[in-house]
Amino acid sequence: MRLAVHGKEFNRQSASFIVQIFETLQQYDIDLLVSSKFAQYLTQPAFRKIKYKRFDLSNPLRNVEIFISIGGDGTLLESVTYIGKSEIPILGINTGRLGFLATISRDETERALGKLFEGSYTLDKRATLKLQTNKGIFNKLNFALNDFSVVKTDTSSMITIHTFIDGEFLNSYWADGIIVSTPTGSTGYSLSCGGPLIFPRSGNFVITPVSPHNLTVRPIVVSDHSEITFQVEGRSKKFLVSLDSRVAPVDANIKLKISKADFGVNLIQLEGQHYFKTLREKLNWGLDIRN
Repeated sequence: MRLAVHGKEFNRQSASFIVQIFETLQQYDIDLLVSSKFAQYLTQPAFRKIKYKRFDLSNPLRNVEIFISIGGDGTLLESVTYIGKSEIPILGINTGRLGFLATISRDETERALGKLFEGSYTLDKRATLKLQTNKGIFNKLNFALNDFSVVKTDTSSMITIHTFIDGEFLNSYWADGIIVSTPTGSTGYSLSCGGPLIFPRSGNFVITPVSPHNLTVRPIVVSDHSEITFQVEGRSKKFLVSLDSRVAPVDANIKLKISKADFGVNLIQLEGQHYFKTLREKLNWGLDIRN
């Protein structure tokens, strides 16, 4: 089995846990690949006995069966950029905080890896969105698992985002920005701006304004078969466009179109895991100090 790993920079307290993950992986008959970005942090003596090859964005993954992300949700989103259209199943081991996507806790890791190599898991396929522009920003990484956003620069006044659904005018949003979220991303930036939670298999996008000037303007749920286009204007001629954690500055001449990508992301789901369970645990649903 060929298995790829990506992770984030870690502190001394987390080093022993990262070593433990690699030692567990070494017990299995695998060809191990580690991202060059993560490998630069594996400098402690304990990592020297780990045998692996490196990969990066310029060297696409081939014949990889499993991808493991070690970090938080941001690390998993970054991991998706390495996977792209290949749809390699991905398991998120959480060394961060909340973790809606990276759901395997430290205490569960050894058991989870055992189940992984037994093949005792299912795949939860999540939709992605793609961005098309006339400027070619993000190049081949023009897709997102969580969300797309266009927002004002830090010190500028609010912007106006003229929004169209399948060519039909929806609204001109006077706001700090706007978010188009997949169901997966509905627990992220969109949620913090008042957007709804969307079940992953709902087949929707959520359009959520960021700090709208008019308080009657609310988030709206649309079909993910829709094409959503934007025209942006404001006193400043510079704006910021993001796909997940990737950000690029743009000007008012840019044309932006969002649609559903023709590939998804396969999240590995172990027995006992479910989206509803994740919501209850991460959002503390049902907990009450009176109980």
